[in-house]
Amino acid sequence: MGARMKHERWKNNFSEWFDEALWNAKIMETRYPVKGLYVWLPYGLKLRNRVLAIMRELLEETGHEEVLFPLLIPENLFKKEAEHIRGFEGQVYWVTHGGKDKLDVRLALRPTSETSIYPMFALWIRSHADLPLKIYQIVNIFRYETKMTKPLIRLREVTTFKEAHTAHATSEDAKAQVRAAVETYKKFFDELGVPYVITKRPSWDTFAGAEYSIAFDTLAPDGRALQVGTIHNLGQNFAKVYGLEYEKEGGAHEYVYQTCYGISERVIAAAVMVHGDDLGPCFPPRVAPVQIVIVPIPFKGEEKSAEKVAKRIAGELKAAGFRVHLDERDLRPGRKFYEWERHGVPLRLEIGPKDVKQEQVTVVRRDTGERFTISLKVVNREVRKILKQINKEMRARAWKSFLNSIRDLKDLGEIKKVMDARAGIVRAPWCGKEACGKAFEEKTRGSVLGEELNDKRMKGVCPVCLKPAKTSVLIAKTY
Repeated sequence: MGARMKHERWKNNFSEWFDEALWNAKIMETRYPVKGLYVWLPYGLKLRNRVLAIMRELLEETGHEEVLFPLLIPENLFKKEAEHIRGFEGQVYWVTHGGKDKLDVRLALRPTSETSIYPMFALWIRSHADLPLKIYQIVNIFRYETKMTKPLIRLREVTTFKEAHTAHATSEDAKAQVRAAVETYKKFFDELGVPYVITKRPSWDTFAGAEYSIAFDTLAPDGRALQVGTIHNLGQNFAKVYGLEYEKEGGAHEYVYQTCYGISERVIAAAVMVHGDDLGPCFPPRVAPVQIVIVPIPFKGEEKSAEKVAKRIAGELKAAGFRVHLDERDLRPGRKFYEWERHGVPLRLEIGPKDVKQEQVTVVRRDTGERFTISLKVVNREVRKILKQINKEMRARAWKSFLNSIRDLKDLGEIKKVMDARAGIVRAPWCGKEACGKAFEEKTRGSVLGEELNDKRMKGVCPVCLKPAKTSVLIAKTY
């Protein structure tokens, strides 16, 4: 069949496609009777856990330790950092009663955990020997989302919130941790095959209480940017509010410097949408809940031979560490093919009487539709090679499509045309001033993602003030 086709519906009716893809692949049940809350189905939860396993591995490798904090935050702690509460005051769920009794202090359902974690940091950090402190947790958070909710993308209960929090002795150490977090996220998204741009968020879109914020964005098939990861340098802002001091070697006391960084189930949404097509999701073997589905093709009078070989191959592949499903249901093979393609399984092995006689197996790649045969004698070796190749090629195709959706433009009218058409990301020269950044948004109806953190900076003049550009800004329609 050749290279996988990207049909019109996947892009032009993305919202409907996405909802159907989640249902057909049995990732998420959207009919829970509270708006913005959804149910993870078994197949989806396996996908989620595979993705989180990569993040856990990367964090543990870099000295982070996993913790688990309570969901409830006392109002007096939550409101201590004034700028932080201003950033979340319209999104907080409050618990006011325990049974029939009114609580003396209202309790917030965490929208994020700085205000619950940092009072404990104050108890744990005493001297320079306690630093750096690096922890993370994967929890649910609640935010009263007033815009239209959408599964995995815009929720009121985020069930896959990975937040890391660190404390350091110096400002330089905190900045170094921010750079290290950027590298961790790059490795993470590369493992998922999800392309991205990295930006320093503009001042008006910085995390409440942070000195500066960095974000990773990818693109949905409809041309809108999706923020999939954030990293914040908190400086000493929270440390001064919550009394996070340490004793230096000379005996003097100093406030710690902090960072935090997080992802949510938007990374699952990215894995679904970036590699999808009209059939549904197509998961990279690295995170696919099922990497290989084996379908026996029975013929009358020869059913047993195909089934016997299929079971043997399934056992061998499972023993070799592959995630394999043998579909022995009493259904027509075409029905099985249809279902597993919509589950995004990277590789299908078909075994019929002809394959048995020729001691081969028919292989079908989900990403390209390519169909070929391999010898039964080398199935393990060849399957491993094919899955590795699929991972590599899916990542390369995603990056190629992504980079083709970034345009260098210097005219506000041209930028507006791209924004109106939701045709991807625009890179434009920028003087760096907030007033011009906000003018970009007003005049183009796009959102400023921020200053691009790479060497692809445009020269010329800022199209708003016509003064020499100091950097590049990325602009896109966003979720």
